[in-house]
Amino acid sequence: MTVSAAEAARSLRELVAEESAESERQRTLTARTVEALWESGLMQRFNPAEAGGAEPSFAEMIETWIELAWQDGSLGWIGIANLPSSAACAAYLPDDGFAEVFTAHDNLVTIGGQFFPNGLGESVDGGYRVSGAWQFGSGTGHAEYVAAGFMPTVDGELVVGDDGIPPLLVAVIPRHEIVFADGWHVQGLKGTGSYDYNVTDLFVPETRTFELFTTSPLRGSSPAFRMGLMPITAAGHASWALGVAKSMLDDVTELARTKVRMGDDGALANRATFQKGLSHHMAMWQAAHLLVLDAFTSAERQVVEQGALTPTMRADLRVAATYATEASREVVQWAHLAAGTSAIREGSRLERAFRDLYTGTQHVFIGEKTYMDAARIHLGLVEDQFGL
Repeated sequence: MTVSAAEAARSLRELVAEESAESERQRTLTARTVEALWESGLMQRFNPAEAGGAEPSFAEMIETWIELAWQDGSLGWIGIANLPSSAACAAYLPDDGFAEVFTAHDNLVTIGGQFFPNGLGESVDGGYRVSGAWQFGSGTGHAEYVAAGFMPTVDGELVVGDDGIPPLLVAVIPRHEIVFADGWHVQGLKGTGSYDYNVTDLFVPETRTFELFTTSPLRGSSPAFRMGLMPITAAGHASWALGVAKSMLDDVTELARTKVRMGDDGALANRATFQKGLSHHMAMWQAAHLLVLDAFTSAERQVVEQGALTPTMRADLRVAATYATEASREVVQWAHLAAGTSAIREGSRLERAFRDLYTGTQHVFIGEKTYMDAARIHLGLVEDQFGL
């Protein structure tokens, strides 16, 4: 019987519990953790079939990401960084680039990095000479290839499309050609190896580039690849936040059975205000979880039946991801306060999850601008919104 991606993720629980502190100390996942991810099959599970993947549904991806983030925020972040990055590159790279990056390495390839176009690429014969600097390159601590978003130029001038917007491209660069900066000293998500990096006048063949917003996969039959990288990224952010929040709900529930706060006659579980808060925040988590599942499975069905997402549906996906993240932040804040001093002990799951959640929610992808961009579509002020 084939093991699901979520079941493969659950098989890592014991090892991750042992390795999380060391990953934080190293500021990137330990070699043992990375090896376990490969042995579980997860590192290539989301890939197109041509790259050794199983092309799971959105529901299965969401539950897998939740499980990984429940175990450890940094592990979960790697799940939403490396897994979809490799899958996207395998789906969208031209044939020669796919052969160079994936086929030549038996599809055993990890890709991390920053897809936002913080670089420029001068158009030259056969490709681009790329220069730029990228921050927060998630999962680059153990990646063989690094993604780097850029905008093409000709004779030093930006190329502009008919819509007035420059085309946004992604370069896939071998690790040894990247210059890394040791800037990953942060409050939370310490174990993600999210290093800053740069390149200067680096030739990247056109075959190792693809359009950031493409919805035309060259490989893979999953509707996710026809939805593009933005919806996959949105599902990942939502799932990650839900997973970290669920870990704190579960841990504070277990703690409440034995913890006695100063001045109380019995365990925290007997305090009425705790009982009310627990029920309220469990319901908040469940509502956000169901919203995310419904939004992404409905969108998946739309693509299967109609071939493409409407602007309204894409807006709804981003709103669902942003709302789930905000709801998770409220859940985590309550759990942290309810746990009292148990949540401030360095090295505890509660303490680490709190730091991780508040670090992860700083990401611009699930910022408040998402609500305003989506509202402009719902109000009929614009037909579509760039970037959603």
